[in-house]
Amino acid sequence: MKTYLVGGAVRDALMGLTGSDRDWVVVGGTPEALVAQGYQPVGKDFPVFLHPDTHEEYALARTERKTAPGYRGFAIHASPEVTLEEDLARRDLTINAMAQDGDTLIDPYGGQRDVHNQVLRHVTEAFREDPVRILRVARFAARFANFTVAPETMTLMREMVAEGEVDALVSERVWQELSRGLMSAKPSRMLQVLRACGALQRLLPEVDKLYGVPQRAEYHPEIDTGIHLEMVLDASARMHAPLEVRFACLCHDLGKGTTPADVLPRHIGHEQRSEKLTRALCTRWRVPVECKELAELVAREHGNIHQSLGFGAEAVLRLLVRCDALRRPERFLLALQACECDARGRLGKEDEAYAQGPRLALLLKAAQSVDSASVSALALQEGLKGPAVGARLDAARLAAISAALSV
Repeated sequence: MKTYLVGGAVRDALMGLTGSDRDWVVVGGTPEALVAQGYQPVGKDFPVFLHPDTHEEYALARTERKTAPGYRGFAIHASPEVTLEEDLARRDLTINAMAQDGDTLIDPYGGQRDVHNQVLRHVTEAFREDPVRILRVARFAARFANFTVAPETMTLMREMVAEGEVDALVSERVWQELSRGLMSAKPSRMLQVLRACGALQRLLPEVDKLYGVPQRAEYHPEIDTGIHLEMVLDASARMHAPLEVRFACLCHDLGKGTTPADVLPRHIGHEQRSEKLTRALCTRWRVPVECKELAELVAREHGNIHQSLGFGAEAVLRLLVRCDALRRPERFLLALQACECDARGRLGKEDEAYAQGPRLALLLKAAQSVDSASVSALALQEGLKGPAVGARLDAARLAAISAALSV
């Protein structure tokens, strides 16, 4: 029985990166032998074990064979006869198909060469058996932004899309890979790769429709809505925004893809259309509720937030109420960050200050400074009920916002 360090830890070491999880493959072993040595079995679909001391994952060498469309069926064969080279051959990319035995690199498929040349290349034709790998390639392109996809790999991905493989993907795996791509260093690369192979149109048709749609040059010097979206996502990465914000950025302008041609490059009412399309997208891919709610909010209100520098106290209060900012202030601050990403995702505007954010955050604090319990209690003592109490609260908050605006 022999163990080898495999996958991302080997790749990242060659790239001078640290922090990767260390995964191991066991050649010539059996489940019984590992359990006898104190390893804990954890794999449901294939034999994976946790080391008794380090708790790192050790998987028995295995091969895989597809048995159903999409990501719905694989026959796993793990036995002592499976070689290291056979195990590495089932992996997605050459840069992930290397192993290490002490100081010795084992690289049967040219991963070191592709790391050096910054190329994402599939290992074997077995790549086509798992359409999730299309998403993984796009995600790695977003993580390693200087890497290019090998022409033969792009051809294979296009063939898989044409054969309908992407259509059979399950929502959990799609969201898992999309979210990881959004959290990468250059999320725009994920969209570019998915679009180049045709998968974007199948998975996110609402996003795909944005490319080629013009916007008014005085607001969007980059013109193309798809290019704007890419710039917004990359701005969110530069600002180290959390996933909820990055997903909201992805969805904020979806309605522009449905703007009638005769009114272009204007996009009247696109915010409401964006909110509706966002809701449908979130349902389709089972997006977590915290991402869904923020994305819908930003889609609906980002135009108002952008225009809020001209708002007086009453308009500010109405905005805060619509956004449920008094009850959920943390979410509102995330919405402001998404709007800042939108503002900075424009040609020549990448480093401009976004005054709306700190202004609205300050005015929210002013509204929050009102002692709701005391105001309500006093209103009740005066005999007010129901909506009248709410109106008294609104008046107090309006006064607090007005005072903050006058400073």
